[in-house]
Amino acid sequence: MTRVFVSQGPGGLENQGRLIMSAEQLRRALVRISHEILERNERPVAVIGMQTRGVDLAHRIADLIDSIENSETDFGTLDPRLYRDDLGGADKPVQPSQISFAIDGRPVVLVDDVLYTGRTIRAALDALLDFGRPSSIQLAVLVDRGHRELPIRADYVGKNVPTARGEDVRVLLEEVDGSDGVALVRRNEAPADSGGKA
Repeated sequence: MTRVFVSQGPGGLENQGRLIMSAEQLRRALVRISHEILERNERPVAVIGMQTRGVDLAHRIADLIDSIENSETDFGTLDPRLYRDDLGGADKPVQPSQISFAIDGRPVVLVDDVLYTGRTIRAALDALLDFGRPSSIQLAVLVDRGHRELPIRADYVGKNVPTARGEDVRVLLEEVDGSDGVALVRRNEAPADSGGKA
């Protein structure tokens, strides 16, 4: 089993986890997802990242689509926490959603880091429909960890990772954490912002 330090917590203590995606594997997954999005959609898509790590992943996907198609992809951000049916993430301030383009009648790809119960995605669908009526809403996630509570499925998945309920998937991104990778950590080791709650 490969062990990796996944974060530095308060007081300088580091938490270890099992590496399930290296930086290169993460990069390749995003390249593959970008190509799959282009193959599935005939018209230009809008890419919308969900707070917090989904925003950085969506930005990378939009940049990859731009480089492949030599175009400029509409990019936005969405914070669905006000639409949740539970109190998940209530300790963090809600970020304003930034969608400065029309989504009516066009395909939209929602991007998040980890798909878990499906509750965050359900909230995101409600939030997104307040901005308009897309022709389709597709979901791209870096990791699908299972344990769905709602009938929600990702259209694009970087990696399927079966997990136990006592585990969390920790996504590290260069923009936020200084390095890229994905680790599986036991819940009692997981930092407060460990992901895996979508």
